[in-house]
Amino acid sequence: MATGVKLDAAWLEPLSSEFDSDYMRALKQFLVAEKAAGRRIFPRGSEWFRALDLTPPDQVRVVILGQDPYHGEGQAHGLCFSVRPGVRIPPSLVNIYKELQTDLGIMPPAHGFLEHWARQGVLLLNSVLTVQMAQAASHQGRGWERFTDAVIRLVNARAEPTVFMLWGSYAQKKAAFVDSTDKGGRHLVLKAPHPSPLSAYAGFFGCRHFSKANAFLEAHGRAPVDWALPDCPPRDSA
Repeated sequence: MATGVKLDAAWLEPLSSEFDSDYMRALKQFLVAEKAAGRRIFPRGSEWFRALDLTPPDQVRVVILGQDPYHGEGQAHGLCFSVRPGVRIPPSLVNIYKELQTDLGIMPPAHGFLEHWARQGVLLLNSVLTVQMAQAASHQGRGWERFTDAVIRLVNARAEPTVFMLWGSYAQKKAAFVDSTDKGGRHLVLKAPHPSPLSAYAGFFGCRHFSKANAFLEAHGRAPVDWALPDCPPRDSA
């Protein structure tokens, strides 16, 4: 897609047909043209596939789906809901931390940097992997959705029981094809309203998805996730 893109080989091989497809070539042309026109794109090119690089397919235990990267200066770094060290914690993530505290008693950290989760097998995947600065949803409908559908299908096809946390109607529609336990399948699909301040009180608070995810993983012989985030590294180390 772009010079400097880092993508774990375990993803690259099964996704090779996607990268060779017409829609991905068209997406690349669009992104090149946007940059040539002087538009700033977030996150930086080397982080477009950061979620995949940090969480290889054989390590995925939990999938959390977002929609678009943050479009503010210095926020997005390739993981949904996560921001760089030193950046103000976004409102939705504040609410995620509140639910985490209620559910598991974990005190909210002073940062919004979620790489600790990603390195444990929590795939923090946005549906769309790029955005124009200050233009929310500006890269929707350009092909990223088809690519991330392919990623979800790869995880769904794996034999290991996995947890899908689907917050909000967008995520729930996107992953509607997952082979869930309530349909006789092997994956646990947990649904709740989005953690946005607009909807968190409609059922996100009290959903207890973090404890439910760990209970499911342990019941199926998989290690639970340590949801407690460590102290944040300096900003320039991220």
